[in-house]
Amino acid sequence: MNTLLPIAARAGALLKARGETVAVAESSIGGLVSAALLAVPGASAYFVGGSVVYTRAARTALLGVPAEALKAAAPASEEMARLLAEGARARLGTTWGLGEAGATGPTGNSYGHAAIRDVMGKPRWNQRFQHRTKSARIRQRPRD
Repeated sequence: MNTLLPIAARAGALLKARGETVAVAESSIGGLVSAALLAVPGASAYFVGGSVVYTRAARTALLGVPAEALKAAAPASEEMARLLAEGARARLGTTWGLGEAGATGPTGNSYGHAAIRDVMGKPRWNQRFQHRTKSARIRQRPRD
């Protein structure tokens, strides 16, 4: 979380300055990105909503991602993160959608990474982030 807070502050400042909004769909990190964005004072100016969509059923029900598309994309892939980002943006009508898809279980697994993808409207700009780690490390809380 310590790593995410400065990034969230910068992102929040840019979104506010531009009058843009964001919706977040997270999987393996369980709401950590949303929590970081909401920790920034004035987040209501840009943060519309977020969801933790850990299963295919949740991704279809909450984000409207077609089951066929989910079956075609690997669970911890950039493509899955794109589907989540597009679903969140479309459902909440935001400027930006941010999707995280990963397989970062506490004991590790064969995937071992998280992919984060963002989209703006008709994906004209995309950024990819991959991080290899275990979920316990991703979810570290700041120390007082």
